[in-house]
Amino acid sequence: MSWYAYCITERSAFPELLRHRRPMPFEGVAGLFGNQTFLFPASDLAIVVSEHSPEDAARMDPQCQRDHARVIADCFRNSTVLPFRFGTTFEDDDALRRSVRSNHRHFSANVERLRGKAEMHLKVLVDDNCATLPCGKVLSGSTGKEYLTSLRENASAQRERQSRARALSLQMHRMFLPIAEEITCKRAGDGKMLLDIAHLIDNKCIERYQNKYSTATTSMKDCRMQLSGPWPPYHFVHRNQPAHTSAN
Repeated sequence: MSWYAYCITERSAFPELLRHRRPMPFEGVAGLFGNQTFLFPASDLAIVVSEHSPEDAARMDPQCQRDHARVIADCFRNSTVLPFRFGTTFEDDDALRRSVRSNHRHFSANVERLRGKAEMHLKVLVDDNCATLPCGKVLSGSTGKEYLTSLRENASAQRERQSRARALSLQMHRMFLPIAEEITCKRAGDGKMLLDIAHLIDNKCIERYQNKYSTATTSMKDCRMQLSGPWPPYHFVHRNQPAHTSAN
Protein backbone atom coordinates (compact mmCIF):
# COMPACT_ATOMS: atom_id res chain seq x y z
CA MET A 1 0.00 0.00 0.00
CA SER A 2 1.34 3.44 -0.93
CA TRP A 3 1.22 6.32 1.53
CA TYR A 4 0.81 10.05 1.03
CA ALA A 5 2.79 11.88 3.75
CA TYR A 6 1.75 15.17 5.40
CA CYS A 7 4.13 15.67 8.29
CA ILE A 8 6.27 14.15 11.03
CA THR A 9 5.17 14.69 14.59
CA GLU A 10 5.91 13.46 18.10
CA ARG A 11 4.54 10.07 19.00
CA SER A 12 4.26 11.13 22.64
CA ALA A 13 1.64 13.74 21.63
CA PHE A 14 -0.77 10.87 20.96
CA PRO A 15 -0.86 8.64 24.08
CA GLU A 16 -3.17 6.14 22.39
CA LEU A 17 -0.47 5.52 19.79
CA LEU A 18 2.00 4.30 22.40
CA ARG A 19 0.13 0.99 22.57
CA HIS A 20 0.18 0.49 18.79
CA ARG A 21 2.89 -0.72 16.44
CA ARG A 22 0.83 -0.41 13.28
CA PRO A 23 -0.84 2.65 11.67
CA MET A 24 -3.79 3.92 13.66
CA PRO A 25 -6.66 6.01 12.25
CA PHE A 26 -6.29 9.70 13.05
CA GLU A 27 -9.89 10.38 13.94
CA GLY A 28 -11.54 13.61 12.88
CA VAL A 29 -8.89 14.56 10.31
CA ALA A 30 -9.64 13.90 6.62
CA GLY A 31 -6.81 13.92 4.11
CA LEU A 32 -6.63 14.44 0.35
CA PHE A 33 -9.81 13.44 -1.49
CA GLY A 34 -11.48 12.94 1.90
CA ASN A 35 -9.29 9.90 2.63
CA GLN A 36 -8.86 8.71 6.20
CA THR A 37 -5.58 9.84 7.74
CA PHE A 38 -3.42 7.57 9.88
CA LEU A 39 -0.74 7.97 12.53
CA PHE A 40 2.14 5.76 11.43
CA PRO A 41 4.40 4.96 14.44
CA ALA A 42 8.15 5.01 13.86
CA SER A 43 10.31 4.89 16.98
CA ASP A 44 9.57 8.05 19.01
CA LEU A 45 8.05 9.77 15.98
CA ALA A 46 4.75 9.48 14.15
CA ILE A 47 4.13 10.20 10.48
CA VAL A 48 0.72 11.48 9.45
CA VAL A 49 -0.29 9.73 6.23
CA SER A 50 -3.25 8.67 4.12
CA GLU A 51 -3.62 5.92 1.54
CA HIS A 52 -2.43 6.83 -1.93
CA SER A 53 -3.01 5.30 -5.36
CA PRO A 54 -1.45 6.01 -8.78
CA GLU A 55 -4.78 7.48 -9.84
CA ASP A 56 -4.55 10.02 -7.03
CA ALA A 57 -1.38 11.51 -8.52
CA ALA A 58 -3.27 12.44 -11.70
CA ARG A 59 -6.06 14.10 -9.69
CA MET A 60 -3.89 16.57 -7.77
CA ASP A 61 -5.22 20.13 -7.91
CA PRO A 62 -5.08 23.37 -5.88
CA GLN A 63 -7.67 21.99 -3.46
CA CYS A 64 -5.26 19.16 -2.66
CA GLN A 65 -2.62 21.73 -1.72
CA ARG A 66 -5.09 23.39 0.64
CA ASP A 67 -6.04 20.03 2.15
CA HIS A 68 -2.37 19.17 2.61
CA ALA A 69 -1.84 22.41 4.55
CA ARG A 70 -5.05 21.87 6.56
CA VAL A 71 -3.94 18.44 7.80
CA ILE A 72 -0.58 19.85 8.88
CA ALA A 73 -2.32 22.73 10.68
CA ASP A 74 -4.61 20.27 12.50
CA CYS A 75 -1.58 18.31 13.69
CA PHE A 76 0.19 21.52 14.70
CA ARG A 77 -2.54 22.21 17.27
CA ASN A 78 -1.41 19.13 19.22
CA SER A 79 2.29 18.77 18.61
CA THR A 80 5.48 19.96 16.97
CA VAL A 81 5.36 19.15 13.26
CA LEU A 82 7.87 18.81 10.44
CA PRO A 83 5.87 19.36 7.25
CA PHE A 84 6.56 17.30 4.15
CA ARG A 85 6.44 18.99 0.78
CA PHE A 86 3.19 18.73 -1.10
CA GLY A 87 3.20 15.57 -3.20
CA THR A 88 5.52 13.46 -1.01
CA THR A 89 4.67 9.74 -1.22
CA PHE A 90 6.13 6.41 -0.07
CA GLU A 91 5.52 3.24 -2.03
CA ASP A 92 4.88 1.01 1.01
CA ASP A 93 5.34 0.57 4.78
CA ASP A 94 8.96 -0.50 4.42
CA ALA A 95 9.89 2.55 2.34
CA LEU A 96 8.40 4.84 4.96
CA ARG A 97 10.15 3.05 7.83
CA ARG A 98 13.49 3.09 6.00
CA SER A 99 13.21 6.81 5.39
CA VAL A 100 12.49 7.58 9.03
CA ARG A 101 15.19 5.19 10.22
CA SER A 102 17.88 6.66 7.97
CA ASN A 103 16.95 10.27 8.84
CA HIS A 104 15.93 9.71 12.47
CA ARG A 105 18.70 11.78 14.05
CA HIS A 106 18.00 14.64 11.65
CA PHE A 107 14.23 14.53 12.24
CA SER A 108 14.60 14.29 16.02
CA ALA A 109 16.98 17.27 16.10
CA ASN A 110 14.47 19.34 14.12
CA VAL A 111 11.61 18.34 16.42
CA GLU A 112 13.70 19.35 19.45
CA ARG A 113 14.72 22.66 17.83
CA LEU A 114 11.17 23.60 16.82
CA ARG A 115 9.28 22.35 19.87
CA GLY A 116 7.03 25.08 21.27
CA LYS A 117 7.66 27.41 18.35
CA ALA A 118 5.52 28.82 15.54
CA GLU A 119 5.96 30.76 12.33
CA MET A 120 4.52 34.23 11.77
CA HIS A 121 4.28 35.46 8.19
CA LEU A 122 4.68 39.17 7.53
CA LYS A 123 4.32 40.92 4.18
CA VAL A 124 5.62 44.47 3.91
CA LEU A 125 4.80 46.55 0.81
CA VAL A 126 6.73 49.80 0.28
CA ASP A 127 7.35 52.26 -2.53
CA ASP A 128 10.19 51.21 -4.81
CA ASN A 129 11.99 54.50 -5.33
CA CYS A 130 14.37 52.78 -7.76
CA ALA A 131 11.67 51.70 -10.19
CA THR A 132 12.26 54.36 -12.83
CA LEU A 133 14.01 51.90 -15.18
CA PRO A 134 12.18 48.67 -16.02
CA CYS A 135 14.93 46.08 -15.84
CA GLY A 136 15.85 44.71 -19.27
CA LYS A 137 13.46 46.86 -21.29
CA VAL A 138 15.85 49.77 -21.70
CA LEU A 139 18.77 47.43 -22.34
CA SER A 140 17.13 45.57 -25.21
CA GLY A 141 16.39 48.82 -27.07
CA SER A 142 19.76 50.47 -26.50
CA THR A 143 23.12 50.36 -28.22
CA GLY A 144 26.61 51.67 -27.60
CA LYS A 145 26.79 54.43 -25.02
CA GLU A 146 23.07 54.20 -24.17
CA TYR A 147 23.48 50.49 -23.50
CA LEU A 148 26.37 51.03 -21.08
CA THR A 149 24.55 53.89 -19.37
CA SER A 150 21.43 51.81 -18.89
CA LEU A 151 23.53 48.96 -17.49
CA ARG A 152 25.07 51.27 -14.90
CA GLU A 153 21.70 52.83 -13.99
CA ASN A 154 20.03 49.47 -13.57
CA ALA A 155 22.92 48.16 -11.48
CA SER A 156 22.81 51.28 -9.30
CA ALA A 157 19.04 50.97 -8.88
CA GLN A 158 19.40 47.33 -7.91
CA ARG A 159 22.04 48.15 -5.28
CA GLU A 160 19.82 50.88 -3.83
CA ARG A 161 16.86 48.49 -3.78
CA GLN A 162 18.88 45.82 -1.97
CA SER A 163 20.22 48.36 0.49
CA ARG A 164 16.72 49.58 1.34
CA ALA A 165 15.44 46.01 1.66
CA ARG A 166 18.27 45.18 4.11
CA ALA A 167 17.56 48.29 6.17
CA LEU A 168 13.85 47.53 6.31
CA SER A 169 14.40 43.87 7.21
CA LEU A 170 16.80 44.94 9.98
CA GLN A 171 14.15 47.33 11.28
CA MET A 172 11.62 44.48 11.30
CA HIS A 173 14.11 42.25 13.13
CA ARG A 174 14.75 44.84 15.84
CA MET A 175 11.05 45.42 16.25
CA PHE A 176 9.88 41.79 16.46
CA LEU A 177 13.03 40.04 17.79
CA PRO A 178 12.39 36.63 16.20
CA ILE A 179 14.38 33.52 17.04
CA ALA A 180 15.09 33.05 13.32
CA GLU A 181 13.90 34.58 10.07
CA GLU A 182 13.66 33.93 6.34
CA ILE A 183 13.26 36.95 4.03
CA THR A 184 12.69 37.36 0.32
CA CYS A 185 12.40 40.66 -1.57
CA LYS A 186 10.92 41.28 -5.00
CA ARG A 187 9.44 44.02 -7.13
CA ALA A 188 5.68 43.96 -6.85
CA GLY A 189 4.71 46.17 -9.81
CA ASP A 190 3.16 49.65 -9.75
CA GLY A 191 6.39 51.02 -8.29
CA LYS A 192 6.25 48.80 -5.21
CA MET A 193 8.67 46.48 -3.44
CA LEU A 194 7.49 43.49 -1.39
CA LEU A 195 9.33 41.97 1.56
CA ASP A 196 8.05 38.50 2.41
CA ILE A 197 9.19 37.73 5.96
CA ALA A 198 8.85 34.52 7.96
CA HIS A 199 9.64 34.85 11.66
CA LEU A 200 10.15 31.92 14.01
CA ILE A 201 8.92 32.76 17.51
CA ASP A 202 8.12 31.05 20.78
CA ASN A 203 4.45 30.11 21.18
CA LYS A 204 4.19 32.07 24.40
CA CYS A 205 5.23 35.23 22.54
CA ILE A 206 2.45 35.14 19.93
CA GLU A 207 0.27 37.74 21.66
CA ARG A 208 3.25 40.06 22.19
CA TYR A 209 4.21 39.67 18.53
CA GLN A 210 0.67 40.58 17.45
CA ASN A 211 0.74 43.64 19.70
CA LYS A 212 4.03 44.75 18.14
CA TYR A 213 2.48 44.31 14.71
CA SER A 214 -0.40 46.60 15.70
CA THR A 215 2.12 49.20 16.85
CA ALA A 216 4.13 48.84 13.63
CA THR A 217 1.12 49.38 11.38
CA THR A 218 0.43 52.64 13.22
CA SER A 219 3.98 53.97 13.35
CA MET A 220 5.25 52.94 9.90
CA LYS A 221 3.03 55.07 7.69
CA ASP A 222 5.10 54.47 4.55
CA CYS A 223 4.50 50.69 4.65
CA ARG A 224 1.50 48.51 4.01
CA MET A 225 1.76 45.43 6.24
CA GLN A 226 -0.12 42.17 6.40
CA LEU A 227 0.28 39.52 9.12
CA SER A 228 -0.82 35.89 9.20
CA GLY A 229 -0.16 33.06 11.64
CA PRO A 230 0.69 31.34 13.82
CA TRP A 231 1.59 28.64 11.29
CA PRO A 232 3.58 25.43 11.40
CA PRO A 233 7.27 26.28 10.88
CA TYR A 234 7.34 25.67 7.11
CA HIS A 235 10.35 27.91 6.43
CA PHE A 236 12.45 26.53 9.29
CA VAL A 237 12.42 22.79 8.69
CA HIS A 238 15.87 21.75 7.49
CA ARG A 239 15.08 18.32 6.12
CA ASN A 240 16.87 15.78 4.02
CA GLN A 241 14.89 14.64 1.00
CA PRO A 242 14.76 10.83 0.86
CA ALA A 243 15.51 9.60 -2.64
CA HIS A 244 12.35 7.54 -2.99
CA THR A 245 9.89 10.31 -2.13
CA SER A 246 8.27 12.46 -4.79
CA ALA A 247 7.92 16.17 -4.29
CA ASN A 248 6.67 19.17 -6.20
